Amino acid sequence: MNSSNQPQSQRSLFEGSDTNTYTTGAAPEPASGVQMPLAARMRPRTLDEFVGQEQIIGPNTVLRRAIESDHVPSMILWGPPGTGKTTLAEVIAGATHACFIRLSAVTAGVVELRKAVETARERRKAYNQRTILFIDEIHRFNKAQQDAVLPHVERGIVTLIGATTENPSFEVNAALLSRCRVFTLHALTDEQIETIIQRALRDEERGLGHLRAVLQPDALRFLATAANGDARTALNALELAADATEPDETGQRLITTPAVEGALQHRALLYDKAGEEHYNLISALHKALRGSDPDASLYWLARMLEAGEDPLYIVRRLIRFASEDVGMADPQALVVAVAAQQAVHFIGMPEGKLALAQLVVHLAAAPKSNALYTAYARVEQDVQQTRSDPVPLWIRNAPTQLMKDLDYAKGYIYSHDVYQQMAPDDPTRPPPEALQEYLPDNLKGRRYYEPTSFGEEGPIKKWLEKRRQHQK
Repeated sequence: MNSSNQPQSQRSLFEGSDTNTYTTGAAPEPASGVQMPLAARMRPRTLDEFVGQEQIIGPNTVLRRAIESDHVPSMILWGPPGTGKTTLAEVIAGATHACFIRLSAVTAGVVELRKAVETARERRKAYNQRTILFIDEIHRFNKAQQDAVLPHVERGIVTLIGATTENPSFEVNAALLSRCRVFTLHALTDEQIETIIQRALRDEERGLGHLRAVLQPDALRFLATAANGDARTALNALELAADATEPDETGQRLITTPAVEGALQHRALLYDKAGEEHYNLISALHKALRGSDPDASLYWLARMLEAGEDPLYIVRRLIRFASEDVGMADPQALVVAVAAQQAVHFIGMPEGKLALAQLVVHLAAAPKSNALYTAYARVEQDVQQTRSDPVPLWIRNAPTQLMKDLDYAKGYIYSHDVYQQMAPDDPTRPPPEALQEYLPDNLKGRRYYEPTSFGEEGPIKKWLEKRRQHQK
């Protein structure tokens, strides 16, 4: 379409482009829609074409009413890849009367921001027209770049729409975040992905209808599951599989599961080693281990490893788990954890996967006790909140005569003699009349370590109870 026939509000603002948005640093869109990937051609053009995200754009939702009334607030669209963040921004651009400027945080900088803001000022002054500034992958902007946007959002010169796959609580400045509504987009369900696939197969204008492509039911289910909630992944794989499938004698292309597998090559795992999903998965592994579920623990381990997580990061967390959640209930757990670290470091990957799997199963099956963890937490609290009294004289070392004269080590009881009297294999030996106190006076009698009855802590608990009965 000739730009002269377009409404002024929807014409390109820079460089004489045909598009209705200004995209910084990106290659220009193809002139013909046929050359565009299927995922780009099938982008919804209206809210009614949108699949999924009913929680934010369904009937009578706040955002939908704002779009339909042309009162769009500044917002951050947060969600996994392929869930419609950019598409929603473009739908908003088409549904409102605002000037729409698009920047990509991957390539744009402060210069491009200033240019966009200056354009917004001019449009406001000349036409009394609002400007929506869409920043794709806004989490890639550093603090200075985000600070450069802030005053213009605050003064209403631009309405900001930022799109991010990262948790905005961590990646967007608090000041900027406080001036935006955060709308969370969810990964699409398998059923929603199937709807999008079927729509693309039927659409003769933008989709694959002209190819007469048909997906076998099992291939459809596999593609929807393997897309992992990402519509872009599903459509791109569908297009590749359709192009690779020869038509039969009737002209129909029957796309099979092997064709889809070939197009995907591997499952597109949702994972970002520096982002929230990194912490979600390690949390899932920890909780499965704590719940003594070896099957779930192996699954979450594999999810991390197959997505490319550093195995040494995983084993560091598992070593911590061996002390924090297993502890003295199975002292060997720490030994196995350190051995797994050595194995992974020595043989590398992928051979090291089995060492990690062995460790995970050991930790999941081990008896659990957080007695060490809670004991140290109590100790930390006392160290930080109580007076640091001097070491009692009777447990100080006395290497010099002066120290002896000052009663260093006076009254110290040699523990080996005492413990022999408590030997469980000789009940004829009476227990000592009293055991020595090793804490300073202000903490005398404090109990930090309270073992459970699980695993190896059971005998420790019985022995410790006996010992404490005779302590001064």
